[in-house]
Amino acid sequence: MHPKFATVIQSLHPSFERLMAMKPLRSTPPNRKTTAKSGIYLFSEGERHLYVGRSNRIAYRYALHCGLSAKQNQASFAWKLMAEAVNHTATYRKGEGRADKILLPEYADAFTAAKTRIRAMDFRFVEETDQIRQALLEAYVCIALATPYNDFNTH
Repeated sequence: MHPKFATVIQSLHPSFERLMAMKPLRSTPPNRKTTAKSGIYLFSEGERHLYVGRSNRIAYRYALHCGLSAKQNQASFAWKLMAEAVNHTATYRKGEGRADKILLPEYADAFTAAKTRIRAMDFRFVEETDQIRQALLEAYVCIALATPYNDFNTH
């Protein structure tokens, strides 16, 4: 392993520990003035860790995941919860994408319920401004916690 990469990898665990040691915000949106701007965040239901993300605007990203006005392409975690609820399999065929499906009442209702569920979840975050470390930390936390709603698929 390249020594530079090894050094970065070895430095991830303390950030993971800070994330897990944070008292989670529960049913309260993060304060934009006191929340780290860049880093990774974690949604959990009790001890069940569900989704890790990364952002350069953590408080804003939280709002996109669970806000009342969040669109389906801005609330990826909510979309995953909705898809599970309605037994939806992702498709990229014309007329079958997110914008088309969300117009159906079953999808719209499940999407709204998913955003409500997310607002009730525990929310933690840790600052990481370096973009490479941020990406690696996201993967590290996903692997360490086995978050079921994360994937690194490309389209």
